[in-house]
Amino acid sequence: MNGNILDAVIKLAAIKQLDGARIQEIIVESIVSTLSKRLEPENELEVLIDEKEGCIKVRYKCRVVEQETGIGEISIAEAQAYYDAEAMLGDYVQKELSLHEFEPKLVKTVQKIIQDKIREMEDEKIQNDFDKQKDTIVSGRIKAIDEQNGGFRVDIGYTDALLPLDEQIEDEYYRIGDNIKAYVTNVRKMHREKSITVILSRTHPEFVKRLFEAEIPAIFNGNLKIRKIVRDPGIRTKVELEALEEGIDPITECVGPKGTRIDSIRRELHGEQIDLVVYTDDPQQKVINALGVDSIRRVVIDRGRAASVIVDAQDKVTAIGKQGKNVKLAAKLTELKINIFTAEEYEEKMAKERRTISHVSDLDGVTPKLAEVLRSAGYTSVQDIFQATEDEIAGLDGLGPKTAERLKEAARYF
Repeated sequence: MNGNILDAVIKLAAIKQLDGARIQEIIVESIVSTLSKRLEPENELEVLIDEKEGCIKVRYKCRVVEQETGIGEISIAEAQAYYDAEAMLGDYVQKELSLHEFEPKLVKTVQKIIQDKIREMEDEKIQNDFDKQKDTIVSGRIKAIDEQNGGFRVDIGYTDALLPLDEQIEDEYYRIGDNIKAYVTNVRKMHREKSITVILSRTHPEFVKRLFEAEIPAIFNGNLKIRKIVRDPGIRTKVELEALEEGIDPITECVGPKGTRIDSIRRELHGEQIDLVVYTDDPQQKVINALGVDSIRRVVIDRGRAASVIVDAQDKVTAIGKQGKNVKLAAKLTELKINIFTAEEYEEKMAKERRTISHVSDLDGVTPKLAEVLRSAGYTSVQDIFQATEDEIAGLDGLGPKTAERLKEAARYF
């Protein structure tokens, strides 16, 4: 046990890149703190580490007694037989023992204290290294599946990090030994674990931002600014870009010669679609740029909270996107609720709004008396007449088929 402890911690120091001298201090401190509880100051405890022989020695003075009752005492018979033939009661003789010669319970206590202190030292180092690499991209190798926490353990050099399931891109598959890049998000005390763990992400929008900063010189140099990124990981990302100097075209800078720059980012994201959006402070143009559809006929902004976008019928599906992803991401980017219409749909929407807020008395040919009959029957708006059938209207008191037909016609073209 004596040699095993020293050998194990020295190997651990090398693997975890911990300070070997500090680890030796921890060993000494742990042994001293444990044995001091059973010894008195006059026992003059010393702990020595012999790296050449690979052993830990414990040296202390024992008081000579008739019959020993603790580790700080030695029977006069043993003292005279093994240490000093002239030893007398009350004298002190010096013992030197290897750690494993103490009782097993005491050795286990020492071992536990050493493990806890080294874990604290490792956590401190991980935290310091994390503080340096937080919010950056790191490269690592898939080391193992973490079934307890869910995800993959990734060797990132200074520690094993965790890529949780919820930080992985859907439909991406990893194998043990694969090299990956990921974004360092935070450190977390994992469930049923005593040490802290660095958490990685491949879904975070900042992961895309760091890839752009690494691949696009104009962004790295500060001539081009990423204003905002919205993302549906593994499917689509929209990156809003603003040129900070005249003459810089954000799209050209990001695409690169023959598309090399943007293709490099797409490959890292396993083919995720990336939309480059040029920033503008014009609300209508912002919506147009965010959607990325050329044939937008008109954009109507409603009180700065919603936008109605009118497109050609053949472009409506493109504007909405597969599973509505394009319009949803555009809405996040612009912070507006975006609705896509064809010209006919938008006209019908506006007509419905007009009918809903207009009273039946606004219809052509509706007299005050007729309006009162309709109102008494629950038809208060032009929309009520538009939705009712001719038979329902004709069944009202004093109204006939011709009147019903005339009201329906007036509501239809209101």
